[in-house]
Amino acid sequence: QVQLVESGGGLVQAGGSLRLSCAASGRTFSSYAMGWFRQAPGKEREFVAAISWSGGSTYYADSVKGRFTISRDNAKNTVYLQMNSLKPEDTAVYYCAAGLRTVVAHRDFEYDYWGQGTQVTVSS
Repeated sequence: QVQLVESGGGLVQAGGSLRLSCAASGRTFSSYAMGWFRQAPGKEREFVAAISWSGGSTYYADSVKGRFTISRDNAKNTVYLQMNSLKPEDTAVYYCAAGLRTVVAHRDFEYDYWGQGTQVTVSS
């Protein structure tokens, strides 16, 4: 069992930056691939970024490539999402997810555990 708690969301102007954190419980954090997804009002949840269990592989949605960076610190049981050059269309609830797999995954059914989400609002 893994519990995930996101933090770091908030209100930021377009062009600004935020760093999301996701703290995981449990001693097997390093066994999980981690991902970030988001859901905007009235839209389906979509993939944002993923990182392998070791941190050696990452994968991004085209819409955030070059602006967002996913990373992890297995010693701290935490995964991060650094978001730069934010746009109003990045406004959404951002969810952290953990999947018991070694490689990156970009489909939500590949993840086993989900956090409660953190709101990110980008004003124009």
